Amino acid sequence: MMQGEQFGSLFREGMALVEATAAYLDGPGRGEAKALPRHAALAYATESMRLTTRLMQIASWLLLQRAVNEGELTFDQAKTEKTKVKLSTWESSHEESMASLPKRLQDLIETSRSVHEQVLRLDQLIYNPQAPDKIAAANPVEAQMGLLRAAFDTKR
Repeated sequence: MMQGEQFGSLFREGMALVEATAAYLDGPGRGEAKALPRHAALAYATESMRLTTRLMQIASWLLLQRAVNEGELTFDQAKTEKTKVKLSTWESSHEESMASLPKRLQDLIETSRSVHEQVLRLDQLIYNPQAPDKIAAANPVEAQMGLLRAAFDTKR
């Protein structure tokens, strides 16, 4: 399982993003959404729902990994629980719709995309380590890093 500073950093970033998004959507985002034209308000509703769903998936995954790291769950228990956490693929938004959104929401969406990609890569490395060819095809440096992590990971 993934431990140390890398996970701690990702965990803090992911959970801070959840908090920042909730604060924005419950606060300034409401006012910004009301001021949008109809087509942009519809895009705002759609994208904020996608963002919230994605962040809930990320937070669930991060909390599951933290439970394993802290010894609350075994790796096998986490694999079973992980089936309940659906890390969906990224749904690309229309550029025109994204451009009509408030800048703060655009920034939150972009940050969530970055965290989502990190979580997907780590999920692949942790739960499907026998697929390094797929990782190598996507990013050779990440594949080598994954092999190094796997070589020094003794908890599996």
